[in-house]
Amino acid sequence: MRTAFDESERRGWAGQADAYAASFAKLCAYPVPGLLDAAGVREGVRVLDVGTGTGSAAAGACERGAQVTAVDAEPGMVARAALAAPEADVRLAALPDLPFAADEFDALVGNFVLNHVGRPREALAELRRVTRPGGRMAVTIWAVPAAAGQALLGRAVQAAGVVRPAHLPALAPEDDFLRTEQGFAALLGEAGLTDVVCNSLTWDHRTTREEWWSGPAAGVATIGQVLTSQTPVVIAEIKSHYESLCAEFAGPDGELILPHAALMAWGRA
Repeated sequence: MRTAFDESERRGWAGQADAYAASFAKLCAYPVPGLLDAAGVREGVRVLDVGTGTGSAAAGACERGAQVTAVDAEPGMVARAALAAPEADVRLAALPDLPFAADEFDALVGNFVLNHVGRPREALAELRRVTRPGGRMAVTIWAVPAAAGQALLGRAVQAAGVVRPAHLPALAPEDDFLRTEQGFAALLGEAGLTDVVCNSLTWDHRTTREEWWSGPAAGVATIGQVLTSQTPVVIAEIKSHYESLCAEFAGPDGELILPHAALMAWGRA
């Protein structure tokens, strides 16, 4: 059964594929090469990309000659991924119920998908089910605490005195886990994966003030849902704080240089 968190995620991402592609997609594509390496994606490997979004991991796997299947819960994302990876079999599907037989894939990748499910342990169990014994699984999540660049928008919201609206439920405490190397590795171990490794990823994301603001302004992701739930007056106040805080991350040419941190874990099914 879907949790309140799952339902909120579905509502929040509905119709957001274009706005996501224009704002956060480039950021989220950063771990893809390492993710594919960790999952052993190469020519001839049957790989599933879960939560494909705009299809960056699916496209990368196709470039390596893999036999690629990709799924996403949002129809607009499915359409964009199909364009990005025309050789892949791209379908509409969502965790924790995937339309595949047990042991169907040699490798599995999930780039930031576990951030968007209400029961991460059940999701990982499903990912393991569709991966053959000995097959490799690699997944990413955002690290906690957030890196300075990732926290920029949240700081602007907090500076305006805004709190998370009640209609945006957080993950239930019993379903949550530590977003650290040790905590994420332990989560994969609980799902039955072996030879688990988890590494931290850090990088500077380069963007513009306008591009970085455009995603939340359109309602993309939780921060966008928080922002667009406010009155125009409060949104303007948040935007003013955002503009001031951007000065901390301004590069010599005026672009933003935003430090980010994520966790990548992998193991064998």
